[in-house]
Amino acid sequence: MNHRQLFLSHLAQTTDFPLLIEIEKAEGIYLYGPEDRKYIDLISGIGVSNVGHRHPKVIQAIQGQLDKYLHLMVYGEYVQSPQTLLAKALCDTLPDHLNNVYLVNSGSEAIEGAMKLAKRYTGRSELISCVNAYHGSSHGALSIGGNEIFKRAYRPLLPGISNIVYGAYSHLDRITEKTAAVFVETIQGEAGIRVACKEYFQALRKRCDETGTLLVLDEIQAGFGRTGKFWAFEHFEIVPDMVVCAKGMGGGMPIGAFIANQKVMASFKNNPLLGHITTFGGHPVSAAASLATIQILQEERLIDQVEEKANLFKKLLVHPKIKGIRNKGLMMAVEFESFEVLKPIIDRAIELGVITDWFLFCDDSMRIAPPLVITEEEIRNACKIILQAVEELS
Repeated sequence: MNHRQLFLSHLAQTTDFPLLIEIEKAEGIYLYGPEDRKYIDLISGIGVSNVGHRHPKVIQAIQGQLDKYLHLMVYGEYVQSPQTLLAKALCDTLPDHLNNVYLVNSGSEAIEGAMKLAKRYTGRSELISCVNAYHGSSHGALSIGGNEIFKRAYRPLLPGISNIVYGAYSHLDRITEKTAAVFVETIQGEAGIRVACKEYFQALRKRCDETGTLLVLDEIQAGFGRTGKFWAFEHFEIVPDMVVCAKGMGGGMPIGAFIANQKVMASFKNNPLLGHITTFGGHPVSAAASLATIQILQEERLIDQVEEKANLFKKLLVHPKIKGIRNKGLMMAVEFESFEVLKPIIDRAIELGVITDWFLFCDDSMRIAPPLVITEEEIRNACKIILQAVEELS
């Protein structure tokens, strides 16, 4: 049996129509299939490969850690330098109030931990999230997700969850003294790149302060330079009580984190002790890769280039079939008339060598979120191919 047959026979499937693109290697913004068939990855494995595939400094960090040790002990017991150095580097990117890091394996796990911490610290049980929010697919993360299509088959989910509309001032009074935390994607991702204004975020921050509610910002997709700031909340001149991250954090390795003030995080230490446990969280190899990723973003000044690169995409992607482009930095949604128009364009672009996608809750828009290392020449080439696909199907 070939790899495609093995994939279909023995790997659990998530749809009846997987992409079935066979990949043998990756480098920078490119994926390579059999016989060196070359694809431009314009979605970074869904917001993961911010510093590109197999960045040499990430590979060097991984190899260096492989020579020392792999898993040693469940999280939080042994002093492991990859974890301690990463935690310090993360805190150095954040306001002083956010000074304590809990390392996990993924974005969903980080959300789960943040949900528990909010309930434990406040002693409250109500959680609020946004309509069309996506926070992950595990049971708790799904419970605070904001799209019923993905939830209904798994009900009953967690109780005490309610939704507000992202950006709607009139919904802020739903946050009360009963609310443990409000979970908000700083930039709504799967809703199709929706960006609230600075005044909304400041009003949200004020309401949380008035009610003693924790403001938890989900930066799983938006963090690590994707929007032109290290953290997307920097655009809005607010400080959350917790920030959740993953995806672009690991340079291609699995890792996530939720970050809060040390006083808040200390809630996990007592009544009960070991209030949150993970075996593999902060795996030393992933932690080493994540530290290298932070250093690459800073040393190569990739974040400073995001806005200019995003503007080039917007300048080039002009066609009567394109209804508009929404973005915050290189977190972009290119809008078409409908999914029926968009899907053949995505398929044709893949045939021509450019991988894009649509959004879970916005299937009329094309996802563009390339590795931040993409060059001007590569942007021009990718846009030329997308426009070729659009023109062929017009």
